[in-house]
Amino acid sequence: MKFQPVLDEIDAEIRPLLGAGGTVASYIPALARVPAAQFGMALRTCDGQEAHAGDANKPFSIQSVSKLFTLTLAMQRLGEALWERIGREPSGNPFNSLVQLENEQGKPRNPFINAGAIAVADRLLSLFGREAKTDVLELMNSLTGDPISFDVEVAASEAATGYRNYALANFMKSFGKLDNDVETVLDMYFHQCALSMSCVQLARAAGYLCRDGVHPWAPGVNLLTERQTRRINSLMLTCGTYDAAGEFAFRIGLPCKSGVGGGIVAVVPDQLTLAVWSPALDATGNSLLGMKALELFVTKTGLSVF
Repeated sequence: MKFQPVLDEIDAEIRPLLGAGGTVASYIPALARVPAAQFGMALRTCDGQEAHAGDANKPFSIQSVSKLFTLTLAMQRLGEALWERIGREPSGNPFNSLVQLENEQGKPRNPFINAGAIAVADRLLSLFGREAKTDVLELMNSLTGDPISFDVEVAASEAATGYRNYALANFMKSFGKLDNDVETVLDMYFHQCALSMSCVQLARAAGYLCRDGVHPWAPGVNLLTERQTRRINSLMLTCGTYDAAGEFAFRIGLPCKSGVGGGIVAVVPDQLTLAVWSPALDATGNSLLGMKALELFVTKTGLSVF
């Protein structure tokens, strides 16, 4: 299938809708200034075919999409031991819910809500120490073939206003679920969320998720086992889009991971990875037009896991 005409069609349908709904993530000051009327889309197939449209080469803050990659690093090193402190069930609550975490004695419901990603950051710090942030950058550089960096302004903005994340981390620490200092763990977490990437780079970086864990640029290198890759994809489908995961499964039918920067990564196993970006969010914190674009893609191509 030739995908470039499909993305061009989607871009033409989305463009008239820009600015017509949704709001940017105003609770993070650095993201509040991002112009909402932007849209990009890119994909990369297992055999290396690429297509992109709109603002696909414009870097943005990937935010919670980064949780895919830190989870990958943790699974590489810890295997099944990772799940001793993190669950694998949908939360059914907002991504920064405090109530659920307290009721469940500091064990996050899954690795894609904020508490779960904070727990993963803690494990990475225990594994890599001060080099943990460097290891994340090295992974992203390897996956994209480009020099990827943290947006220092975004990281500082999150640290200055991340009151709920501080509360989540302190809850977890009080239950003995974090090994490292809260400030150190959150510094790691805020920086991973502040990774700056484009749709083209994200589609390339996530390529191992449609290739049974095989590195997208190095065919002989496995980042994850086939089983681990299936598990990440299943978590994306059930937990990757906050408390809208059921709606994403119903309307799109692909494993997806979103972030409040407006990005979404989707996976068609054994075929391709897809990244969309539009900063205006719906009430659940997912990109309003990003979701619409993914729905159009599935409708036009017939690609779905169902």
